[in-house]
Amino acid sequence: MSNPSNADQIAFWNGEAGEKWVKSQDRLDKMLAGISDEIVKTARAAPGEAILDIGCGCGETSLRLAKTAGRVVGIDISRPMLARAAQRAKDAGIANFKAIEADASDHSFGAEFDLLFSRFGVMFFADPDRAFANLRKSLKPGGRLAFVCWRDWRDNEWARVPIAAARPHLPPQPPMGPEDPGPFAFADLARLRRILSSGGFDEITARPFDTQMHLGADHEEALAHTQEFGPVARMMAAASDAEKAKAVAALSAALKPFADRKPFTLGGAVWIVTARI
Repeated sequence: MSNPSNADQIAFWNGEAGEKWVKSQDRLDKMLAGISDEIVKTARAAPGEAILDIGCGCGETSLRLAKTAGRVVGIDISRPMLARAAQRAKDAGIANFKAIEADASDHSFGAEFDLLFSRFGVMFFADPDRAFANLRKSLKPGGRLAFVCWRDWRDNEWARVPIAAARPHLPPQPPMGPEDPGPFAFADLARLRRILSSGGFDEITARPFDTQMHLGADHEEALAHTQEFGPVARMMAAASDAEKAKAVAALSAALKPFADRKPFTLGGAVWIVTARI
């Protein structure tokens, strides 16, 4: 059984959102490549280790870890994304990867993993205290945790620039509380440290990492990308055609100053987080 409080996330990632990520997997992996490189390097997977990749999605980081580790289990709630991950592993001849469809916040594991890993898969728990306490049980004695999460959206050019441009032209969004699940739920370091500490983790570190996010070959591709993925895509969901047209015009103008960047990039800002038990 899944945690009922995560039902909205399960429905979301098994619907259009999951299918979109599968369809655009190559493009999204390219966008996140610098971040993936950094968190995989930080995790220091070792030969023979067992690793749980939380929110593994289409399997990019799982398959990279599997090239070094002894065994990698990718856990996710999105059936279409897990199917893509399994197919990628099969195509690459990677036999030490297994994908499981489950809610990591309450799935029962034995103490079987050396490393809990995640690239943007841990910020969506409805009850993160409960989730991390549960995940801790899956670690062997002396096991460790390594994940990456977004810093504040205002520190993230890829989010700040589109939001500022489009928001005045779109319907008001329901206000989000500072602790609501979402991409930026772990931006507050004090909250993040409290959650990990209450979950039984120690030696907690969080360091800032800045990179450039590849949004397309040029301005037009970046404009299309920001309408399809990220905060503006969600803001446009309930907008009228007229509102969308105004928002797209404003968005295009806001992205123009960056058009000389080839490929087109906007800055990304994350926390690289590690801990032990």
